[in-house]
Amino acid sequence: MRDCVEEEEDRSESPVSSHQAMKSDWSKERPPVFSNEPGPSDTKSVHIKHRPRCDEEDQLCPEGPERLKQQQQLLCREALYTNEKFSFTPERLPESRKTSYSFRCPGPGVYQCALTGLVFVVAQEVELQYKIVQWDESVLQSAGKMAAEPLFNIKCSEEAAVCQLHLPHCDTKEALLPDGLLSVVHIADDGMSILKPLEITDTHVVVSVPHLSAFGIVWDIVKRLWTKPVIGQVLLFLGPPNPKTQRQKLNVLLLPSNIPLDEVSAQQRHCENIQSPSKCKLKYQSYTLHCPQASKIQPKRAEFDLEFGPNYHPTFEVRLPTNTEEVTLMVQDQRQMEVWEHEADLTGPRRETPQRNVPAQDRVLAAQYGVPAAQDGVLAAQDGVPAAQDGVLAAQDGVLEAQDRVPADKRLASVRTQFLERVSEPVLNQLLDKLLEHDVINDDETQSFRTKVKAEKARDVIDTVRRKGPEASSVLIATLCEVDQHLSRVLNFR
Repeated sequence: MRDCVEEEEDRSESPVSSHQAMKSDWSKERPPVFSNEPGPSDTKSVHIKHRPRCDEEDQLCPEGPERLKQQQQLLCREALYTNEKFSFTPERLPESRKTSYSFRCPGPGVYQCALTGLVFVVAQEVELQYKIVQWDESVLQSAGKMAAEPLFNIKCSEEAAVCQLHLPHCDTKEALLPDGLLSVVHIADDGMSILKPLEITDTHVVVSVPHLSAFGIVWDIVKRLWTKPVIGQVLLFLGPPNPKTQRQKLNVLLLPSNIPLDEVSAQQRHCENIQSPSKCKLKYQSYTLHCPQASKIQPKRAEFDLEFGPNYHPTFEVRLPTNTEEVTLMVQDQRQMEVWEHEADLTGPRRETPQRNVPAQDRVLAAQYGVPAAQDGVLAAQDGVPAAQDGVLAAQDGVLEAQDRVPADKRLASVRTQFLERVSEPVLNQLLDKLLEHDVINDDETQSFRTKVKAEKARDVIDTVRRKGPEASSVLIATLCEVDQHLSRVLNFR
């Protein structure tokens, strides 16, 4: 097992496997879009030092790239020792159900992302783009490693401009005692290598950057003391009220502290984040949740798992009366010791439900899943939302929630005939490109589909993706909404 990876004492790279360790290929995606506008946290001035021009033909820099590299290193050291850390809020670039982040560093310095906790040490003005991608756990296990944070894929406009990365970890001080517990995996086109940290602080693992691609912290499986806790977080998401049952759901998630709230919120898109002090210590064991105001809590007991995406599912679901204004929540470990408690206010500002026309097919689907159809042209929504223009109001927990409860593969099956009749050849080709980018289909399947006539191609695309399950089907639905808005509306995907 150790033959495939050798730790780099001199921090040079040692390829050990193919690029399968990262299930996302940015080389085929659209060029990054960067914003020059500072985020709300960018209130401090930055002294910008312009990098001197240093071409190989330049008589002032006869060594060419090597001289440039030395200058970059000097600027980075100066940034570390003379500049303070600047916090920034990046621009979000939505991609289906994931999010990319971008930011333009105005000059040399140390910059920390307020959403992900990443810290970049840069030698010059540079544009950054980064996002979370999926780990390949099998490759890590073959190297005796286990993911200890999300895997970040990072790109920038000037490859040599980023000198160091500070990656946020979730270990407590007592858990960090074994030397060599934490290291950083670097995944590039030529394989995976292990980087030895320059420093491990209470919050971050610091590494030099050989060149940018994918980086993530890993644990040594043998050295990790699983009885030691990690720094965790408890996140609360309140769902919309159900007018029929007079109930609402509060989702409670127990997660490691270095999973960004922004990523979790993107998956809880129909729920409102209830802000609360979330920090706690969690061990790899089972926990129970207690709430006196709840009509039901499920499951009764749940295991805390050290998982870092791509999906973040609720650990507990709490059902509450819709008129509940405040709840008391307490998390206990398996010895019934309290690890977290909070009194949550549920009366904050709620997101407005937009008006929309509801097609007849949606009303049939809503009735099928227990949502009463509007009568006499008006459905009285609980929060006083006015009637929809065509006489039908989609209640917040009505038609839209009914559609979301239907698995994505079932939704594809229900519109299969319409899809085959209406989808165009150019749209099919765009769908194939996007499905390949998201690893829903492989190269062989893509080439096979492209050789067929439109009718057969459309049939193979929808049937192949549908058979791969709800997650793959969700990608196809989201992609279709992106490339053909008209057809997605006809199929009631929007």
